[in-house]
This record gives sequence, C-alpha cells and structure tokens, in this order.
Amino acid sequence: MAETVTATTGGRVFVDKQSPDAYRAMTATAEAVRAVAVGAGLDRLLVELVNIRVSQLNACAYCLNLHTRAALRAGETAQRLGVLPAWRDTELFSPRERAALALAEATTHPADADAQSAAYALARPVLSDDEISAVIWVAITINAFNRVSVMSKHPVRPAPPH
Repeated sequence: MAETVTATTGGRVFVDKQSPDAYRAMTATAEAVRAVAVGAGLDRLLVELVNIRVSQLNACAYCLNLHTRAALRAGETAQRLGVLPAWRDTELFSPRERAALALAEATTHPADADAQSAAYALARPVLSDDEISAVIWVAITINAFNRVSVMSKHPVRPAPPH
C-alpha cells in the first residue's frame, strides 16, 4: 500500500490530510451540527463562545485562533473574549450563554457527573430541549476538531498586517 504524502510539524502526522475521507465525514457532521444550531435558534456568537471555551479547555491553539477571529467578525467583544475563561466570575454573559458554557464544559469533561447535573440545572430554565441538544452537539463537534488539530499540531501562523 502506498503511503500518503502528508504535511507534518515536529514529526506529527496531519491526520486530516492522512485520512481525508474521515476528515470529510467530520466536516459533513460539522455542517449538520451548524444546521441544527441554526434550527434551534442559537445565534452565531453563542456558537462561537462554545467553540472558543471548549478549545481553551483542550488547549487547541489552531481552533482558538480560528474561532476567536470568527467571533470578532460576528461582533464579539475583546473584553468578553478576554474574560471567557472566568465566565462564572463576571456578569458579562447572559443566562443563556452561561448555560451553554456550562453544558460545553460538561460535554468536554463527561466523567464529571456533578458538572453535568449543574449544567443541566443552569440550562433547563433558559434553554429549550432543541437548544440544549444543539449546544451539546456543537461542543462534541469542536472537541473532535480540537483533537485532530492538537494531535496533528496544526500551526498557527501570524495574521497578515491590516
């Protein structure tokens, strides 16, 4: 069997390039999840907050770079992005955003049953079942992409000057 030519960084295999069919399936899943989020009424900023918070927890530089830029383009503020790791300690986030962030964190650390219970307690009063499901799917999907990028060590290149 011929070996596929892949990009590498520091000896890492870019698994998205090495196994393009699997990556295309993940991309199709992400597109379906995006449609679920829109259908549930989740706005772009809320989705990007979930993507960024999960990427922070997973220390995924590539996805943090990508989704921070997307959030800023969608109108997110630098202040809220700067305090996102401490969202529980500020009033800058709405109850819906707080519920989504709690669900995202519980999805990222699924073995923490107490966090799951607390997340659902926050979510139930402010999110519909469709919204809860969509947030969890967004978190599942970004977790998968984080793992692809972290294990591949996808590089973050400097942004071009304005």
